[in-house]
Amino acid sequence: MALSFYDISVPVFLRGLGQLSHLLDKGLAHAQESGIDPAVLVNARLAPDMFTLAGQIQSASDASKLGIARIAGLTAPSFPDTETTYPELQARVAKTVDYLQSVDRALVDGFEDRPVTMKARGNELNFTAQRYLLQFALPNFFFHVTTAYDVLRHSGVPLGKMDYLGPF
Repeated sequence: MALSFYDISVPVFLRGLGQLSHLLDKGLAHAQESGIDPAVLVNARLAPDMFTLAGQIQSASDASKLGIARIAGLTAPSFPDTETTYPELQARVAKTVDYLQSVDRALVDGFEDRPVTMKARGNELNFTAQRYLLQFALPNFFFHVTTAYDVLRHSGVPLGKMDYLGPF
């Protein structure tokens, strides 16, 4: 059975967002159990020049919704990066999931060669949709999901590898 272009994109993003939501749940539970203000975790970062946990969640959201929109030839919804609480971050993840689930498979499958052009740091980058997904969108998404895990783990949240990988 061959995998379709849709199968290697939308479900992969959805699974990662599900795990991201799980990580947020564990972070909030840890904060509540430990008497830590949840805002401390929302604003935690690994290094001074890195995004906070909130920034990692926002970036994972953007990477997935923009990733699918670009390969489907759509305009992604704009979500302002204003989330400052756990409920707002969870809502951001949920809105992203809703958007991804709304994308019609017919707009993705068979369009591996669709041109994708994007700007990054003042440069214009040109890809085929397949190359964009495999070499930019998915790695970028997983970078931010992994970094969110790392921020929470570094902040004392009891997370393990299976919290990242999830159930199968």
